[in-house]
Parts: sequence; structure tokens; C-alpha cells
Amino acid sequence: MRLTVCLGRSTYEVIHAIRPGFQAQVHVAQAMGSLPFGMQELDSAALARQLAHTLGGEVLYLSSPLMADSAEAAAVLRDQRDIKRTLLAAQAADIALLGIGNLDPNRSGFVKAGFISAEELAALVANGAVGEMAGQFYQLDGSPQPCAYSQRVIGINLDDLKRIPTTLAVAMGLEKAQAILGGLRTGGINVLCIDDQTASAVLRLNQA
Repeated sequence: MRLTVCLGRSTYEVIHAIRPGFQAQVHVAQAMGSLPFGMQELDSAALARQLAHTLGGEVLYLSSPLMADSAEAAAVLRDQRDIKRTLLAAQAADIALLGIGNLDPNRSGFVKAGFISAEELAALVANGAVGEMAGQFYQLDGSPQPCAYSQRVIGINLDDLKRIPTTLAVAMGLEKAQAILGGLRTGGINVLCIDDQTASAVLRLNQA
């Protein structure tokens, strides 16, 4: 079986809570490029390595930054042999593990890593963005947010998530209700791990 994992606090907590008690012999593919060293513990490379070690499997690294300087540079990087190989492996995964980001500038990994400023993130929100998964921004109705940032990310995208048989998203907190509902509406999630209060908030929001 092949797994792929995205970066983030939720995936970090899940992976470090796993106690399988057996060796699964899985293949773990890194789903997104790497963050700067200051956030290394949340990086998808570190998470993929930890998951493979815990399950007794092998890891396939994505030797790339999380975000290129431009969409054109990102396209060139994605076409590099080793990067393409890992991306194809991630796209062909049986299971994807990911979190859901709610675009809070004070907690955004993109802001902390310097890929986007708090002002730029606020402008995306003002234009309808409610959340991000795998570095891909989307609106409340689940449609992709038209912006250059998503095109600069080196990793799987929302269409890739739709094709993976099991996509497990982990998220909690009332402040993420809009991001979770928008994420569900993308069609890129088919298993959601969530706390009961947030689940109730998402259901109320869906009925509004």
C-alpha cells in the first residue's frame, strides 16, 4: 500500500500518536515540497520519514521547496525527473493524510515560512478564500480560489486528492468551520476526523 502525507500541525499530531504494534511495509510518498528549517518538525519530509519509520515502510522524498518563486518556475521544478517521480507516486497513493488550514494570519504556516505576507493572505480572504488543503486555496462553495500562490506550490493539488481512493483530513476548532465545509465541498475529502462541537458548527453552516 502507498500512503502520501501533507505538512501541518494536524498531520504532525496524528503521525506522532500512531502506535501500530506491527510492521506494515508501506511506501510513504511526500505530498508537498519542504518548508524552511525553522518549521522542520511540521515539514512533509519529516512527517513522511516519521510515518514510514513508525509503520516499517519506505519513504520517497520530494526534493523541492514547498513553493517556487513563480508559476513558471514551479512548472519547471515539477518536470524534473526525481520530483516528477515522487509527485506521480503521491498522486497514485491509496491513502492521503492531510490537514485543513483556515487562513488565520497568526497561525498560517505560509505566513510563518515567508511564502506569503499577512496582508496578502488577508486579501485572499477578502476575495472569498476560506481555507487551504495541500497548499491549494479554495472558496466556501469548494471551488478553487483563483490566485498565483496555489500555482507556485510543488505538490499534489485538489484534483489529485479527488482521485486518491481514501483522503483522510484531520481538523478541529470552531474557527475552522468555514475551511472544513469548503474543504468537504471540493470533493477532495472522503474521511473527516473532527471534534463534535466543530462538526455541529459545520452542519449548521451547511444549512445556512
